[in-house]
Amino acid sequence: MNIPARIKDDLAFLTSLRRDLHAHPELGFEEERTSGIVAKLLEEAGIKVHRGLGGTGVVGTLQVGNGTRVIGLRADMDALAMPEIAERPYRSTMPGKMHACGHDGHTAMLLGAARHLAASTGFSGTVHFIFQPAEEGRGGARRMVEEGLFELFPCDAVYGLHNLPGLAVDEIAVVEGPQLASSDSWRITFRGTGTHGAKPHLGRDPITAAGTFLASLQTIVGRVIDPLQPAVVSACSLQAGDPKALNVIPDVVEIGGTARAYSANVRDQLEQEIGRLAEGTAVMYGIAADYQFERRIPPVVNDADATQRAVAAARAVFGEKVRTSFPPSTAGDDFAFFEQNAPGCYVWLGNGPAIDGALHHNTAYDFNDDALGYGAAYWVKLVEQELVA
Repeated sequence: MNIPARIKDDLAFLTSLRRDLHAHPELGFEEERTSGIVAKLLEEAGIKVHRGLGGTGVVGTLQVGNGTRVIGLRADMDALAMPEIAERPYRSTMPGKMHACGHDGHTAMLLGAARHLAASTGFSGTVHFIFQPAEEGRGGARRMVEEGLFELFPCDAVYGLHNLPGLAVDEIAVVEGPQLASSDSWRITFRGTGTHGAKPHLGRDPITAAGTFLASLQTIVGRVIDPLQPAVVSACSLQAGDPKALNVIPDVVEIGGTARAYSANVRDQLEQEIGRLAEGTAVMYGIAADYQFERRIPPVVNDADATQRAVAAARAVFGEKVRTSFPPSTAGDDFAFFEQNAPGCYVWLGNGPAIDGALHHNTAYDFNDDALGYGAAYWVKLVEQELVA
């Protein structure tokens, strides 16, 4: 593995930093302490700092030589609203908050790369180190873009990285095409006429309608969507009636869920077909249906040219441990909004075995500090190859 000596020398500091961030998790748009640390370390390295995009976002800019190419590197900073149950010296000190997805590691790796690049200046061009708030479903990337990220810091390409338990720490997956699915939410309210449970004929039962709808929901994926196109539709919330009133048919049933796809066409189909099924069910039972579909995060799709550049950098660090064939995930990442403004590539960095099943968003998860050097080295090599001196 090709890890620069300067990064190896910095690993003790980066590990301590990562564990400090882990012990002090902050939720989306609340990353005041984290962004303060990021800004301070960038400034100490001689990197120009801009704060405030997306509220707590930080962008560090390093320009070296007269090269005209500009790239952006993204790290997310936020934690999740969930408890940490594992005993470790640096466990969360904030009840109900935890770095359960490794954003503490992402932040530390990009800072490590920034410190190295500022000291070595072995490139010619401009790199923007983008430290993003609120990746975990709160819309941090979209807000940074709406507040002028790419007007203030235009990029010829933008790159993202995420750790992946189950992939060895000396492995990286860099694949062209879809990497993460769109992540959209839907809500349906069936409005009937409540009545006595012993006299259903005097009302219009929304619970029976909801049962029919739920039983039919998977026909959208199974019988409407092209079987060669991946798609997911899941009902994740159901609220109806009162368990203390088991002789009352309610007026209203509320159902909510998620829809996932890799293509714009399938995403459109999911929005249309969920609504069509809800409306048809309502008509069949003589009730009303209210339908909302919220487009939250587009799919992450790696650009061909950006991917080739990322593969070249990955091979310079990881050698034969670069995977260029790897299955996409149905999870989502709002890095997709960055890719809508510049060609992009999102890679998977190995995080080692998922000990005791501790995958992302698990209360026992922890970022593997052995991956810090590999991730920082990848960022450095990507900059040096993209911005050739």
